[in-house]
Amino acid sequence: QVQLVESGGGLVQAGGSLRLSCAASGSIFSINSMGWHRQAPGKQRDLVAVITSGGSTNYADSVKGRFTISRDNAKNTVYLQMNSLRPEDTAVYYCWEVVASKVYWGQGTQVTVSS
Repeated sequence: QVQLVESGGGLVQAGGSLRLSCAASGSIFSINSMGWHRQAPGKQRDLVAVITSGGSTNYADSVKGRFTISRDNAKNTVYLQMNSLRPEDTAVYYCWEVVASKVYWGQGTQVTVSS
């Protein structure tokens, strides 16, 4: 059974930083693509960042240069380092993992950026 548990969310002032973590279990983590989406109130869930099993990354234009996705295969964990945070980054952040063409989601962690 694949499980994803996010942590690291919270309240931060604009310009600040947070690092989100997502611990995975129940899968062969190192061979799977991982990523983060986010969903603001009243809006759709949007892609933030992706990292493949080989370490290639891709980002939404809105976070390029500010966010960095990384993974530690020894710890079965993916990270999202978020710098220069803006109020518009406020959302629930969800990590996901692709296992045998199926996408599994975590429960989400709230990030709130105050102006």
